Amino acid sequence: MKITLDDQGRVKLGRMECAVVVLVFLSAVTFSLETLPDLSPRFRRGLAVFEVFSVFCFTGEYAVRLMYARPRRAYAFSFFGWVDLLAILPFFLSLGFDLRAIRLFRLFRIFRLFKLTKYVKGMNRLRQSFQMVREELFLFFFASGIVIYLLAMGIYHFEHQAQPDVFRSVFDGIWWAVCTLTTVGYGDAYPVTLAGRMFTVVILLTGLGVVAVPTGLISSALSRIRDDEQRQEMSG
Repeated sequence: MKITLDDQGRVKLGRMECAVVVLVFLSAVTFSLETLPDLSPRFRRGLAVFEVFSVFCFTGEYAVRLMYARPRRAYAFSFFGWVDLLAILPFFLSLGFDLRAIRLFRLFRIFRLFKLTKYVKGMNRLRQSFQMVREELFLFFFASGIVIYLLAMGIYHFEHQAQPDVFRSVFDGIWWAVCTLTTVGYGDAYPVTLAGRMFTVVILLTGLGVVAVPTGLISSALSRIRDDEQRQEMSG
């Protein structure tokens, strides 16, 4: 088996990458099939066998990557190292236990989908774009958190007396503010007073900017990364 390292120290397994990608997709499909209520016992046993097989393969891949990565500690504590570990850890944690809380670890099997990011060039661009604007994103989400809290206080002040069962506390106002700022609007909570409705109009207009700002930041970073790659290809 041919083993190579990329410029970031991650281990590549040659043709094995394609097999891992296929295995990740199949694992996601089987995880979804397990939720069907009318599966026969024989089919469920087949899914369980495939689960053991996939965990065996993912464990082997993780062991090989950990063995050949230089330095090993850098890979073990990197993003992809944690993804590879979380892809197999829920299976081993659930062995021998019949507790409902332990079964929740099985939900972390969805981390296997993140294993695909190391094989897709576009995913690497997206990761780099997040790193490029991480300070701006942190500042934006911090400011958004403050805005959401202030809006929750405002809607609670306007609507609590009119709808004491809907806006029972500021926490209900936070849920409403998040749904409104993101323009989701589930309809479970909405203002009925004139002041509350006018307040909501302002929030809806603000929400358009809340959604657009991080999108614009990431799009700009992606464009810069793509331009840098094109200049490197032309110069090389």
